[in-house]
Amino acid sequence: MNLNKVKFLNTLGKTALDSVDLIKSSKPFSNEVIIFLDILSKEIFKDHRVKRFPDVATFAFYCRKSNILQLKGRFYNDNSTRLSIGVVFHIAPSNVPVNFAYTLLVGLLTGNFNIVRVPSKFYEQVEIIISAINALSNRDNLLLISNRIVLVSYGRTNNATEIFSSICHARVIWGGDETIKNIRENLIPARAFDVTFADRYSICIINADKFINEKHPEKIVTGFYNDTYLFDQNACTSPHLVSWTGSNLNVIKAKKIFWDSLHTLISSKYEIASVLAIDKVVNFCEQAIQSGKIQLIDRKDNLLWRVDIGEVQVDVDQFRCNSGYFSECHISNIFSLSKIINNKYQTLSYYGFSKKELKEFSDQSGMVGIDRIVPIGATMDFSLIWDGRNLINTLSREVEIV
Repeated sequence: MNLNKVKFLNTLGKTALDSVDLIKSSKPFSNEVIIFLDILSKEIFKDHRVKRFPDVATFAFYCRKSNILQLKGRFYNDNSTRLSIGVVFHIAPSNVPVNFAYTLLVGLLTGNFNIVRVPSKFYEQVEIIISAINALSNRDNLLLISNRIVLVSYGRTNNATEIFSSICHARVIWGGDETIKNIRENLIPARAFDVTFADRYSICIINADKFINEKHPEKIVTGFYNDTYLFDQNACTSPHLVSWTGSNLNVIKAKKIFWDSLHTLISSKYEIASVLAIDKVVNFCEQAIQSGKIQLIDRKDNLLWRVDIGEVQVDVDQFRCNSGYFSECHISNIFSLSKIINNKYQTLSYYGFSKKELKEFSDQSGMVGIDRIVPIGATMDFSLIWDGRNLINTLSREVEIV
């Protein structure tokens, strides 16, 4: 393999790749992987920089032995005949720094050998996690798992994607529709398969009748901030449409509390680049021209743009912007959303709805999209069920014994 222009980011990456033909199958959730991840968690927390990056701390927390054992109890049975599928080539997105670590984690939990293309853009979060992985590479008791990890970085014109695709048993692609289309031009073996996580659109619904009685509205607002502004509203899970239910008076009151509190928070924590502010202007103009009657609400500065679209609009997902740009509407009930939800919709975050109400909506609305329904503040939480797929089952194989 001619990989001269590929940068290997982990200490054992090149050596591990040279021995890829020698890999053997493994059962998911092996003790070796659980121990490796637990030690990795502790190694990450040793880095003083973690305090500045809640996404890194969350990942490290996720890797703890106690959490992995809980996941094992939910997703795997020791009597199962599941085994790894072999080599998994992961292509991480460029806009969510820690995603590469989660997709690697899934590959390890399923017992696979993992080649992970890490974003070329520098992120300190990526550096922290890779440094921790490298710190484990000299421990003999962890070599079995360390040798299943190849972390690489390379430019778009490099032929590495073609090479890695040619030797994989599964290819996991995180990215926009165009990115996935381009990567698929690189052939994979006949029995290999793609797992794609394409561009998605997410929304939020708030029950104003409940929100105005919330004793700690600032906690809900902080959760919404984490869902949106932490990654400049670029994540597929970040809501772009905020819908309200409840009486007219309560909606007006709830909006005032919610948005004023959010603006206070972002004013103290968030900085926006000038070019992103211009993007908001352009997006609003396009939305006004194509959607008709809309209204820009109470804009104090470029940190927060709220666009009242009146009735919920079928094409609202076409006007997606980032860094604090929200379409907004007042609807009669949650079922009003069903007419706009297509298969591009991923996450519905909520406040003030019971699990029974949400299940009725999921069961009866006939929606062809929405794969996740989570409380406000939890949209970024990683799950082994993603985009409607059980990732453990997807990246392992069932051996039938009759």
